[in-house]
Amino acid sequence: MSENISRRDFIKLAGITGATTAVLTGCGPASRYVVREPYTKMPEYNYNGQSTHYATTCRECSAGCGLVVRTMQGRALKVEGNKYHPANLGKTCARGQAGLHGLYNPDRIQKPVDKSGTNMDWEAAIGVVADTLGKYQPDQIAFLTGLAPDHLFDLFGEVAKAFGIPAPLRYGALGMFEARATLGEAARALFGQPNNLFFDLAEADVTFSFGANFLETWISPVAYTRGFAKMRQGTAGKRGYLVHFEPRLSQTAVKADEWFTIKPGSEGLLALALGKLIAEQQGKVIAAYESVDVVAAAEAAGLELETLERLARIYGNAKRALAIPGGAPLAQSNGLDAAKAILSLNALAGNLGQPGGVFLTPAAPVNDAYHRPANAKELAVLVEKMVSGQIKALFVHGVNPVFEIPAALGFSAALDKVETVISFASFPDETAAKADYIFPDHTALESWGYQRLPGGAGESTLSGSQPVVAPFYDTRATADVLLAAAEQAGKALPYKDEVAFIQAKIEKLVTTEGGFHAASEINTFWAQFQQFGGWWTNDAKFGSPTSSVLEKALSVREAEYEGEGEFHLFTYVSPILGEAGANKPWLQEVPDPVTTVMWNSWVEINPYTAKQLGLHDDDVVRIVSPFGAVEVSVYLYPAIRPDVIAMPFGQGHTAYGRYAEGRGVNPADLFGTKTNDAGDLAYAGIKVKIEKTGKTRPLSRLESRIGVYGFEEH
Repeated sequence: MSENISRRDFIKLAGITGATTAVLTGCGPASRYVVREPYTKMPEYNYNGQSTHYATTCRECSAGCGLVVRTMQGRALKVEGNKYHPANLGKTCARGQAGLHGLYNPDRIQKPVDKSGTNMDWEAAIGVVADTLGKYQPDQIAFLTGLAPDHLFDLFGEVAKAFGIPAPLRYGALGMFEARATLGEAARALFGQPNNLFFDLAEADVTFSFGANFLETWISPVAYTRGFAKMRQGTAGKRGYLVHFEPRLSQTAVKADEWFTIKPGSEGLLALALGKLIAEQQGKVIAAYESVDVVAAAEAAGLELETLERLARIYGNAKRALAIPGGAPLAQSNGLDAAKAILSLNALAGNLGQPGGVFLTPAAPVNDAYHRPANAKELAVLVEKMVSGQIKALFVHGVNPVFEIPAALGFSAALDKVETVISFASFPDETAAKADYIFPDHTALESWGYQRLPGGAGESTLSGSQPVVAPFYDTRATADVLLAAAEQAGKALPYKDEVAFIQAKIEKLVTTEGGFHAASEINTFWAQFQQFGGWWTNDAKFGSPTSSVLEKALSVREAEYEGEGEFHLFTYVSPILGEAGANKPWLQEVPDPVTTVMWNSWVEINPYTAKQLGLHDDDVVRIVSPFGAVEVSVYLYPAIRPDVIAMPFGQGHTAYGRYAEGRGVNPADLFGTKTNDAGDLAYAGIKVKIEKTGKTRPLSRLESRIGVYGFEEH
């Protein structure tokens, strides 16, 4: 059963904790000391034909949904949602279901290697990390981490503090596409603190969504999908009403009662116009909207004045009206003003801190600082330091910046200027390919950890992770590598390993009242933490925002665009692949919800526009911006504005394994460097040209070319 513990000792441990059942299902403190045996050498507490279930946390995005993984004879077989977990209540998305494809991926990095491809042992790898931490000045070292897991980000922070290194930066493409820094800055300006916001979709009667694709990838899609379902049919005799503003028909727009193809960048102007019309219809004079030109705003958005007046009545007459700002409207040059304008509609509806309204997310149980992703300005500063030679060593974990950071920011070229690049990647992604050393971490289903929730639940929650199988290869927890290296470099932290670090962080929860589970001491609490997949309060702990936003004039300047092309580029995150799912074949095979395309990239063009350009389905065109160009197949899509073309983000890898490499294009190669007032990249403000190439490349579609949009004769 274990090299270090006998069966008798194991049962003693189980008895001490008072949580024998939890231990026997792999969830208790003893499981930390037990070696999970392979199929050929089963552990004593597994039996032929019987499953063992482990509660853990999904790491396919940063939403922190709870999972339960069914295993049998040392193999993980199926992923399902954790019915107790506040974020998802037993539900999962396609990416969560595909987590096993990361665990069993044939292209995993199996042991530590250097840039020549030479295998290393872990003692040598730890020595490299220790030497790197010790030989450079603190300001010559940088840590760049992803949006998950949180426990590792916290540990990176403690290591940085111990060595005097600048605090680690966090980044993820999803954070960029959601414009999280902009939403946080708008919350600070309106509500006094840069908090994540919770939009109570479930209790709303009418919801106006300004590009918020909450049924796809936005913030916490499983949680908001549950909220949407309740809004629609959660109360007998009542059906919530959804109005969605977006230039193309997305999966969320498909479910809306009304969808309006407004011009990109006009969302903030539209929100102000609606606010003024609502105030006028209610006989109010509100300072925030006094200077708003409704006619000009309607023209800018491409809507009729009568339509705006009707929408204003729908929103203004609702008992519980809600307005949600999505990522693309905020990722414009006027994005911060747009966020304030859209959020002001909630103050106008009087829903702040009320059911069906806007709340401040509850404080996290552990390390409740606001950890937003780095914005484009902060990334540009990092790149500048790398280019100048100020950064001598860069540690990268949980993110693939060469792929996820737009090429125009110059990260890839800057990486060549860094003397020592250490990647902790589990897969051979583009950043790992350029690193000096790759010290692979375990995959998510082999790992310990915890994750805070960015939104989607009212309970104060810390989502817990545990290994559901023994590590398949000679990988090692990055936390253990860092702790050992810090000790070797003379800056030992007070934790002997990763589990000790996590236990130290959650120990205060043992005495915290009002939790889903409780215990009198850490060992029993730790068993329950693993058994239930984390810790959360029984009741919602929302904060109620207050704001004086309506007491002073609001204004939104017109959006500024980069590029001289005649088409707006609308880039959205693939609802199937996300930002890092392209190496999972099951996700590649899942059809896109609205186009049914698989295994490739495409550009959506309105048939009217295509006719004017002489383009047909599957023609390969060259999309050109001032910052780059890509070649991609045409998909004739009637549900998009004629002056807009759209592309999904998620493909276009030059590395990352056999299922991702050389497939499709990365539309972020077309992005520029312009930022909004919150420092987020204005990626939605790009105008491009379309050039014919004379080539044809058929797209793989579930619906074929006949499809739901008709057949085109060539």
